[in-house]
Amino acid sequence: MRLTLDTNVVVAGLLWNGPPRHLIECAIDGVAVELFSSPALLEELRQTLCYPKFAARLELTGASIQSLVENYRDLVSLVVPKTVPRIVLNDADDDHVLAAALAAWVEFIVSGDRRHLLPLGSYQDIGIITVSDIISRIGLSPASA
Repeated sequence: MRLTLDTNVVVAGLLWNGPPRHLIECAIDGVAVELFSSPALLEELRQTLCYPKFAARLELTGASIQSLVENYRDLVSLVVPKTVPRIVLNDADDDHVLAAALAAWVEFIVSGDRRHLLPLGSYQDIGIITVSDIISRIGLSPASA
């Protein structure tokens, strides 16, 4: 299944155990999912990991921001959207998620953004769903996630 992960899902998957981590591990193992991102989303990931609220967690993992971003970049297939339409008026970063998903022809955007992305439900026939929803769709039991 072709997916674009919103940055909040990527951060959760890189820094904590749980369903977002399991989803990333499925991509690493080549099981059920293929991930797509863009240079703008990778830059957003780098900037987000620099937030002070993640400093303690980064220290616990022993990983550097650079290594996390590089490892994620190596995992995903990069696309460069031709345009980034203005869709999410209150959060321009979310427009980059939509643009990358559209450029990659993914089936779903996976997000935890209940304020902007998830309420859209879909964008140009691309479903916008939660990690729990995608875990169910790819047939993994919640216990294994």
